[in-house]
Amino acid sequence: MALGTGNEGNLTKAVEDQTSKIPSIVFLGAAVASMGISLTLKCLCKDKNALFVGQWAAPFLLLGIYNKIVKTEGHD
Repeated sequence: MALGTGNEGNLTKAVEDQTSKIPSIVFLGAAVASMGISLTLKCLCKDKNALFVGQWAAPFLLLGIYNKIVKTEGHD
């Protein structure tokens, strides 16, 4: 089956229906929390863990953008 047809379209719609229910502030809060946890770990001299957790902020913000687009534009 070709991509973009059949089950893939239904799966995408189901995911978008569920993600659109999540408030956008959740993603912003997760990003800020990951930065705060990263700062705490850095202060505790756990540099590798701080870097790992600090990198979570960008994906959380991207998920927030995706969430906002789904809410405003809907899905096909």
